[in-house]
Amino acid sequence: METFYLILVLFLFVLAVFDLVVGVSNDAVNFLNSAIGSKAASFKVIMVIAAIGVFAGASLSNGMMDIARHGIYQPQYFYFSEIMCILVAVMLTDVVLLDIFNSLGMPTSTTVSMVFELLGGTVAYAFIKTVSDPDLSWVDLMNTDKALTVILGIFLSVAIAFFFGVLVQYISRVIFSFNYRRTAKYFIGIFGGLAATSIVYFMLIKGLKGSNLEGTEFVKFVRANTDMIVLGCMVGFTILMQILHMLKVNVFKVIILMGTFALAMAFAGNDLVNFIGVPLAGYSSYMDLMAQGGTTTPDTFLMTSLLEPAKTPWYFLIGSGVIMVVALMTSKKAHNVVKTSLDLSRQSDGDENFGTSPVARVLVRTFTNAAMVISSIVPTPVKAWIDKRFDSSQIIIEDKASFDLIRASVNVVLSGLLIAVGTSLKLPLSTTYVTFIVAMGTSLADRAWGRESAVFRITGVLSVIGGWFITAGAAFTICFIVAILIHVGGVPAIVGMIALAIYSLIRSQLEYKKKLRKEALKEEVNSTVSQLREAKNPYEALNLFRKHSREEIDSVLRFSSDILLRSSNAFMSENLKELRKALSAIEEEKIHLKQVKRVGTLGVTQLDHDIAIEKGLYYYQSNDFASEIVFSIRRLAEPCKEHIDNNFNPLDDIQKTDFRQMVQEITAYLGRCADMVDKNDYSILPTLVEESGRLNNRLVQLKKEELRRIQGQHGSTKVSMVYLNMLQEATNIVSFSCNLIKVSNKFQGNS
Repeated sequence: METFYLILVLFLFVLAVFDLVVGVSNDAVNFLNSAIGSKAASFKVIMVIAAIGVFAGASLSNGMMDIARHGIYQPQYFYFSEIMCILVAVMLTDVVLLDIFNSLGMPTSTTVSMVFELLGGTVAYAFIKTVSDPDLSWVDLMNTDKALTVILGIFLSVAIAFFFGVLVQYISRVIFSFNYRRTAKYFIGIFGGLAATSIVYFMLIKGLKGSNLEGTEFVKFVRANTDMIVLGCMVGFTILMQILHMLKVNVFKVIILMGTFALAMAFAGNDLVNFIGVPLAGYSSYMDLMAQGGTTTPDTFLMTSLLEPAKTPWYFLIGSGVIMVVALMTSKKAHNVVKTSLDLSRQSDGDENFGTSPVARVLVRTFTNAAMVISSIVPTPVKAWIDKRFDSSQIIIEDKASFDLIRASVNVVLSGLLIAVGTSLKLPLSTTYVTFIVAMGTSLADRAWGRESAVFRITGVLSVIGGWFITAGAAFTICFIVAILIHVGGVPAIVGMIALAIYSLIRSQLEYKKKLRKEALKEEVNSTVSQLREAKNPYEALNLFRKHSREEIDSVLRFSSDILLRSSNAFMSENLKELRKALSAIEEEKIHLKQVKRVGTLGVTQLDHDIAIEKGLYYYQSNDFASEIVFSIRRLAEPCKEHIDNNFNPLDDIQKTDFRQMVQEITAYLGRCADMVDKNDYSILPTLVEESGRLNNRLVQLKKEELRRIQGQHGSTKVSMVYLNMLQEATNIVSFSCNLIKVSNKFQGNS
């Protein structure tokens, strides 16, 4: 049995490695959001600075894993075997849960997940122990104060961070405007000094709190002379920033990179417990058991020793730092989580990742009406002056950045300052919550949430905040269930849970790869948009516009050919799974075509007036015809899926033979259309138009033959209905594709 528990401890450390990877991937938004969003430096430079901060924070962490040792449960009432079961349940739940959030691109809190997982596992065993031993009470076994503190932290973080985010960014924008170069020379020294001092204060208060430097003469000196240090930094940094500005150094970029380093260091130093605290508690428990020399057993050894604080050996800290750095540099999911925050806070319009919700619509309407009332009270000259300060047409922004350097500076400085102040006042402000909500508040103050985007952005923010509470609920519930199953099932249950966790992680990776393919298509559209914006003259824009159109039409024709063949073959072979995959692919293509339509709107604006009217019309027509082809295939496939799902009779041999032949001819026709568009050679267009007519005539003939069979009362009515629908939608596919290539010919200027 001792060997089994040794293996279990080793497995906890294996899970800790995965937890470090998925945890860093999710929490990366805490310190990467502002630097990446503003393009304060190259991506590599930002990642290097963040990596150094992460490694320094992990190495300086004190390893005081008290929350995992006795923060939630009272270990003196639990046996070694029970503690190990709780810890295994926590780690299994944590790895899977955080990976799910990463795959969804939703930032959440590793602190919340760990605390509520510990709470769920503890409640499970408290229930078991109080039932078997009436002398024990829930009060004896549990410490719920920490869980309540975390919940309070969510509300406090959201309210405080959003209020100050809006306020500070509004003041900063009024001072600097969007064209900050005109005003920077007057205020940059004071702003830079204040910002840099706030960052240093954050590092001293939050970064050193609980580090392995705690108790040293250096820390004692800092604590005793904090006011003098802050005042000295304020004077020194103010002078330094003014000098840097005179030397043509962008002070805002310096502030952003300083803030990125500070937030990364504080994250690693303070949140390391969330990743390795549980395995270290398991390791410590095992060593305490082994120290008894066989005088007790796992089922009789009470874990009173966990009440004592423990120091983590330096090699665990260094190793954790290395893993976190590697994960940060390589994790694509980290970039995905950051992207969610950037999409919700970006200055420009574009595709929104979230839909609308009734709550968001009510909030937008309410605040819009309130803003109109306030606007009517403010004197016209004042309103005009403020509007001038918020004139985003003068924005100075880095290429492909989501927002400018001023907002990014406010984000990092204010996040660090609020967390530092909250720490000093013993307010449970979460790093994840503060950094995210500050970014949302500053984007609102910057008028980035326009009337056409506000409802989507607010829905996104509410979704993320809702996800934080879902994290708490899911962590508690899942860990509770896992702990119960482990207790009841013993070793087989542990093995089963491990296998299930591994399966979940593998499946998550496969699903994420599918998501990346969708993102790649979206990125292609965004790349075209960027090229059109950079076009130097209307003729260059028109050529780019035409090239983009050819690529998209070629793509949709080849997609339609493939998906039509897959759908029809799946139906005739009664392959329900393949039909579902086909319908899923059709939905993805629909979304892509909707995104592509954005290019048309932008492309038209880049053309000469006369050309824009003519070519813009053809482009929109081609997009509509392409969409109709995809819709027709969907209308063909959906009744087929329903038919098979209901286990109705299949097509008869004559119907299968006729339709299979038609599909082969149609797919070949679509392939020839695609080849013509790809080569931009429309010399065979008359031939293809003639072929489309022949195909449609053949489809009409097949419909007449099927109607004769119905009249003769041969075959199943349901089969006839689905077959006639297939023929009709096949006719639509041919007709729309013919119209598509005709319009494409006109758009390319060949007619």
